[in-house]
Amino acid sequence: MFEINRRRLNPRWNITEDFAGYMFMMPTILVLGTFVVLPILFAVFLSLQKVQLLGGIQYEFIGFRNFTRLVEDERVWIALRNTAEYVAIVVPTQTVVALILAVTLNSGIRGKNWWRILYFLPTVTSSAVLTLIFMWIYNTEGLLNDFLAFVGLPTYNWLGDPAVALKGIMLMNIWSTAPFFMVIYLAALQDIPQTVYEAAELDGANEWRQFIYITIPLLKPVTFFVVAMGVIGTFQLFDQSYIFSGGTGGPNNATLTVVLLVYQAVFRNLQMGYAAAIAFLLASVIITLTIIARRLFGGEQI
Repeated sequence: MFEINRRRLNPRWNITEDFAGYMFMMPTILVLGTFVVLPILFAVFLSLQKVQLLGGIQYEFIGFRNFTRLVEDERVWIALRNTAEYVAIVVPTQTVVALILAVTLNSGIRGKNWWRILYFLPTVTSSAVLTLIFMWIYNTEGLLNDFLAFVGLPTYNWLGDPAVALKGIMLMNIWSTAPFFMVIYLAALQDIPQTVYEAAELDGANEWRQFIYITIPLLKPVTFFVVAMGVIGTFQLFDQSYIFSGGTGGPNNATLTVVLLVYQAVFRNLQMGYAAAIAFLLASVIITLTIIARRLFGGEQI
């Protein structure tokens, strides 16, 4: 014991011990520094520059003019509105659908293994492939319009009508992403002790009350994770919107999203500094909504 205390009080020993610890951490520090910290710092640098890409790369410091331009750019507000509408509909819907599917599979229905495979198939399918399939379904003479006409409902030009184009992408994403969150909910449901439900049943609580007052409160940390991941994923919507509109965000900017706007700024307009400013706007919105979700669903309990 005396030898250990003497080592702790020895400054040389403390320095050697700290150095050894940092050496063990060095691979992780290098990876994070190279692929996380440096790109963030470079993005900050770009957002304050006007970058000339043609005829040799040149940087011109312009301060915060890229950020002030965001306020004046109408397409930024259109992209934010489209993305906010998309998030406001898709995230709650896919969360509720995922919970319902998980509760159904956890209830002991027959052939639940087959149902799990069937539910999870959209998640393991390529997003680009799913988008092409749904474009075929959404065609004016496609399967969806044929079904709507068969049941006597109005048909739509899902790909060309600005009023419904984004809704078509919403339907596809809810169908393809809800099964992923279903698996997370299912794992959490199976982790809840059965003794809690047995005690509630002895107290006279029916299945609905058990679901409302036991299952949902115990799933709040998981719900926070599902909502946070859903917000992050939906705000980063790009590939479906790009394929649906051919990269234009049409029709009439109806499917224009923030990430698609970043892509257009870089690869079409060659404005890397402005694209970095848009990316920081997107990051600030995602961080803000994640903090709000943490407050609402008690993510600190995880």
